[in-house]
Amino acid sequence: MTAPTATGDLWLRRYRQVADPAVRLVCFPHAGGSASAYLPFARTLPDFVEVLAVQYPGRQDRRQEPFLESVDTLVDHVLPDLEPWLDRPLALFGHSLGSLLAYETARRLMARGPGAPAHLLVSGRVGPTVPRGITTHLLGDDQLIAKVAELRGTDPRVLADEELLRLALPVIRNDYRVAASYTWRPGPRLACPLTVLTAVDDPHVPADGARAWHQQTTGPTAYHSWPGGHFYLNEHTTAVCRVIEDALRPLAAPPRPAPPSVTE
Repeated sequence: MTAPTATGDLWLRRYRQVADPAVRLVCFPHAGGSASAYLPFARTLPDFVEVLAVQYPGRQDRRQEPFLESVDTLVDHVLPDLEPWLDRPLALFGHSLGSLLAYETARRLMARGPGAPAHLLVSGRVGPTVPRGITTHLLGDDQLIAKVAELRGTDPRVLADEELLRLALPVIRNDYRVAASYTWRPGPRLACPLTVLTAVDDPHVPADGARAWHQQTTGPTAYHSWPGGHFYLNEHTTAVCRVIEDALRPLAAPPRPAPPSVTE
């Protein structure tokens, strides 16, 4: 089956086309983030992985579109655009808010049967059953800017540019509101392998909160951690991509031949 040559929609971006991928990796950005955050993944991951990055409305080339205000609504919009890409195994990656979106997308895919996720990778987020009490979206502008600067995930040039900041703040505030409104609902556990990625000094993801992810799958769960804070990805891109490559490598292995039949 031939893969599409372009995504053909606003939701999925492909920065590097792979001729014959063994697996596609759909990447969900963090709060305030955009699809371009995963350009380094597209450049670094090997040719058996094709990266598709999700572009939320309200930012970059979609800045004129209204925000979506819940995890469920975002997943509702992304799912139909994944259909053309299900000719290959589909893995999902998310960072921070993106982890929730990747997880809920994985649950929906599994419930539909065909196209069930081959692997889920979550980063910078405690398990979905761990209470968080997020109130960041309620902060005043100055406090919100200080919070964003503290996480060190936003280009300092944006924080120093009043016009850019005016464009970015509503996006960031809305995305935190989306995260705050999320409520986990009981349901069948995933059946795919799960990889959890964290940073040693991330105040938002204590070790026990990260390990709570194992409750969400009947498959094997692996944990990886690096030095750094919430946006450790920016400092350890190569190492993170190596973990992703190793996690997805089994999907690129040729199928084992069936054992010969025995006749008497």
